[in-house]
Amino acid sequence: MENDVSKVQSQVPPPLIPINPPPLITPPPPPGPPRRGSGWMKLAIVLGVLLVASLLSQLRHLVHGVAARAKAGRQPHEHLEEVTFENNHSKSKIALLDISGIISSEPWNRSANNLVDLISDQLRLAGDDDAVKAVVLRVDSPGGEVLASDEIYRAIAAFQKDYKKPVVASMGGLAASGGYYVSAPCRWIVANELTITGSIGVIMHSYNYRGLLNKVGVRPEVFKSGRFKDMLSGEKEDEEILPEEKQMVQALIDETFDRFKKVVAEGRKNANEQNRGKGRKLADTWGDYADGRVLSGRQAYELGFVDELGNFDTAVERAKDLARIGDANLVQYERPFDLGNLFRLFGETESRALTIDLGVQLPKLQVGRLYFLSPNVLH
Repeated sequence: MENDVSKVQSQVPPPLIPINPPPLITPPPPPGPPRRGSGWMKLAIVLGVLLVASLLSQLRHLVHGVAARAKAGRQPHEHLEEVTFENNHSKSKIALLDISGIISSEPWNRSANNLVDLISDQLRLAGDDDAVKAVVLRVDSPGGEVLASDEIYRAIAAFQKDYKKPVVASMGGLAASGGYYVSAPCRWIVANELTITGSIGVIMHSYNYRGLLNKVGVRPEVFKSGRFKDMLSGEKEDEEILPEEKQMVQALIDETFDRFKKVVAEGRKNANEQNRGKGRKLADTWGDYADGRVLSGRQAYELGFVDELGNFDTAVERAKDLARIGDANLVQYERPFDLGNLFRLFGETESRALTIDLGVQLPKLQVGRLYFLSPNVLH
């Protein structure tokens, strides 16, 4: 019996010991969309403020420019604002204008603005401001196009006549040919002893490449309405160039050269008369040096092409003397910052040409165009 009981007990499973269930682990919620930083919002706000400021500035300058030029019946070319170059705490001002690089009428932006328009607008602003007593024209140029140089010359001469304010030319390292042409009408000309100036003359540049065409077996076929219609063509054989062509081209150059010499003679004479003999007179032999040669500042001074040897500070002091003022703030007229130009850079679709910097500035002389250009930039 006992064996049966023990057998039954051995078959009974042991009592179950309750085990606490593992804690329920709740999975974390799925990550939400990443939060964007506030940097882009700040950038958008800054760009928006700049855009509004640029638009307001452009509108203000446009309205002012249209009103100022309505009297002359002339449309505005540039939107300019006055910037203080040197503050001397004076009520009087001297405006600084710069002519640097090649003098050209080629537009430098989509608004078709060019150097001639810029100088004309700057002179107009200086003339309309009663606080501006004189202008200092800083010239550092080898010259350039005949027409562009002549238009700047006329603008300076008209400014001095209409507004009765002197213009003093301050020559930099190079003020030759057209660079001297635009300086000639100034009331006073200051040059450094080492300034390269002079180069009074006219040049027309061309190439004849017919010999090269013959070598590669290319023969041009030309149909023209008159015997001189293909003047200055680089495709002609030597025997096809008529003697009359050279005579006509040379006559055109001689006429332009006579204009150059007239500008020099009249400009220096008028300046000497207004300065009551204080400046330099042209030497009697100055015409012998108007053969295209370059001159140093000292040589130009001795021949009467410039009135004084010095630097930019000398020109400023001379401008004060001519304007009869004790001191003046130096101001410039510059194009204001336009955010629209920055945005247009991202929208450019035009193809761009590859340019190689050779370390020198070479002018692009066009066939059939006359230049007042110093020969030292042609080689």
